[in-house]
Amino acid sequence: MKPVLSVITIVYNNARDIERTMLSVLDQTYSAIEYIVVDGASNDGTLEIIKRYENRIAKLISEKDKGIYDAMNKGLTLATGDYVIFMNSGDEFYANDTVANVFATAPGADIYYGETEMVNDERESLGRRRHKAPAKFTWRSFKFGMSVSHQAIYIRRTLTDPYDPQYQLSADIDWIIRAAKKAKKIVRVNGYVAKYLVGGMSKAKHKQSLLERFDIMKRHYGLIPTVLNHAVIAFNLGWYWLRNKRTND
Repeated sequence: MKPVLSVITIVYNNARDIERTMLSVLDQTYSAIEYIVVDGASNDGTLEIIKRYENRIAKLISEKDKGIYDAMNKGLTLATGDYVIFMNSGDEFYANDTVANVFATAPGADIYYGETEMVNDERESLGRRRHKAPAKFTWRSFKFGMSVSHQAIYIRRTLTDPYDPQYQLSADIDWIIRAAKKAKKIVRVNGYVAKYLVGGMSKAKHKQSLLERFDIMKRHYGLIPTVLNHAVIAFNLGWYWLRNKRTND
């Protein structure tokens, strides 16, 4: 029997990108998908676009929320699938057969993960993320940065907890680490599994995002290792920028 994947999309006032994201979910060749859309009471036409596909959505709510992770927690509460993944507005599965390929890689993993392609507002490819997905992923794999993006990780739902509301921009890092600590079998999927639209709140509020990331890593890895690891992160970032003139975070 196929595992059911709960795909959760959160959106607020993003009429430009929401349909592309939704179609990347709805056009998957994998049939056992529970699609959940959490809209933050959009008023720019986003909700009207969502409702075009309402008969293909398992669950839809549209109401005000307290921020991105409050909305994501609402989606988690609604999810009933064996696995969960967030494909938020602007992001996409890499291809129509991506989900089928993920679950065909190996049976019964607690976590599946793969690479992410970065795209700009014109949907032009910016190549692979600067942080390459590791050959073997564990809860310690984020010590030098978020090496697997949120859109590229499938987690067994029973391993997930709510996002920590004390973090406004980087709670996804903490959420993945906590799930990975519980995971027994983690499987890498070859190649790209997601497209990530660059930008977002973590870019707009970069300093706050960095402070949150430091605090999360300090909690999980310890203060001194986190300070030393950030020296490596800074060096790697500078070297990458010198060679590529962009960061591809």
